Amino acid sequence: MVGFISLGCPKNLVDSEVMMGLLDRAGARLTAQPEDADILVVNTCSFIDTAKQESIDTILEMARHKTSGRATKLIVAGCLVERYRDEIRKSIPEVDAVVGTGELESILEAAGIAPASSPFSPFNILTSNGATGNGTGATRSGQESLSGTHKAEPIAYRAEGDLREQQGRFRRDDWQGAAHMLPTYLYDENTPRLLATGRTSAYIKIAEGCDHPCTFCVIPNLRGKFRSRRFESVVAEARQLVARGVEEITLIGQDTTCYGEDLGLKDGLALLLDSLAGIEGVRWLRFLYAYPNRITGRLLETIANHDNICKYLDVPLQHASPAVLKTMKRGAGAEIFLKTLEKVRAAVPGIALRTSFIVGFPGESAEDVTVLEDFIKEAKFDWLGVFNYSDEEGSGAYSLNAKVPKRSIEARKKRLMKLQQSISKRAKQEWVGRELVVLAEGESEETPLLWEGRTQFHAPEIDCKVYINDFGTLEALKPGRFYKAEITEAHEYDVVARVIAGPL
Repeated sequence: MVGFISLGCPKNLVDSEVMMGLLDRAGARLTAQPEDADILVVNTCSFIDTAKQESIDTILEMARHKTSGRATKLIVAGCLVERYRDEIRKSIPEVDAVVGTGELESILEAAGIAPASSPFSPFNILTSNGATGNGTGATRSGQESLSGTHKAEPIAYRAEGDLREQQGRFRRDDWQGAAHMLPTYLYDENTPRLLATGRTSAYIKIAEGCDHPCTFCVIPNLRGKFRSRRFESVVAEARQLVARGVEEITLIGQDTTCYGEDLGLKDGLALLLDSLAGIEGVRWLRFLYAYPNRITGRLLETIANHDNICKYLDVPLQHASPAVLKTMKRGAGAEIFLKTLEKVRAAVPGIALRTSFIVGFPGESAEDVTVLEDFIKEAKFDWLGVFNYSDEEGSGAYSLNAKVPKRSIEARKKRLMKLQQSISKRAKQEWVGRELVVLAEGESEETPLLWEGRTQFHAPEIDCKVYINDFGTLEALKPGRFYKAEITEAHEYDVVARVIAGPL
């Protein structure tokens, strides 16, 4: 019996689904209850300090199941392994094996489970109690190199990535205990996955790694150079998911707008969206995340032309002050960003825009924060997140002087979130009276009298909620089904709705 704990972003969740799929195909039983597991796997995140701390705390918590419970083996996987491979084993002796982000297929060896000898379906659904159901259909496992990477076909890289490598962007020399080999793994349409997102929604990772030089970020060091999955592989996986009942597909990657550049495709993401939108049964299609200078006219035209491509765009801008963005090695600034947003809204009327910012970057002045504040007022984002700068060893910003005190960082974050709260409150009031399609997700954790759902303007697990307090003529709702609903109330971030038709 294997228990899985997945931390961090949706990209990490897909890695967990792949590892669970490999284990499931090999005949392992999975459980959502750590106390019932013989083998425990923690898939970690180490993007920023708080994520690292959560990962360490979770590992220690699972270690207690080994020392005083049923578990006999503890495996740590993910980004924390890429950064602290040797240190994890030394500092936490209860850890029996580690699996890096490029070694997903090594999970079987780490767990001591023999690979499957008979074919299984590439996709199974993980239910709330951890049970799975196997289908039929041939699969093949990816071929692993000595470093645990996928070598089924040669890997091409973007010229930008090769240049960044020459400049030392991906160097790990200062990371004691980290493997010097960068991950190169890419799963494909034949790789088994155990979906942890239910029967209606699923992520597809279309690319891995990142080539951008952002000085606050260590993801390129953790995940390797940018590499796209084959176009046909992504389309095949989408068709398989739809055949299993999935209606909402979210494409993910560190920068999905770079998709296909390493494959020689121009406007590769637009081409991919156009192809996926034509698959019968895809009700909602979206992608996360976009790089601001790669939002092309072709991409916006594709979003506008297909009813089933969600009118939603997540563009992490990180800041608005040109001075801060220059030090971040991001470029641009408030004026250029406003022109980009104007172009997006003109091409796709009614589109929901989300962004995120970092406050407290080294050298950020009070004037820089004012520039950001003025930009937020003018841009009027539908969704906005603000994150405290995290001083990550190995990042370009780690060696910068003029560090901002933590108290100042927290004060700046609160100031910006208070501003966004007022913007969001006014914007959500305009939702009242609108009739929208809502995906019902289940009873609210706050009270069984309310159900929670999302519209096409809400990304899974990221944005706020639609609370359903009136089922209309229906006695009950079904999770994972779509309904037509009228928005009846609005709050700072959430809205309340009543069902008027469905399930659709």
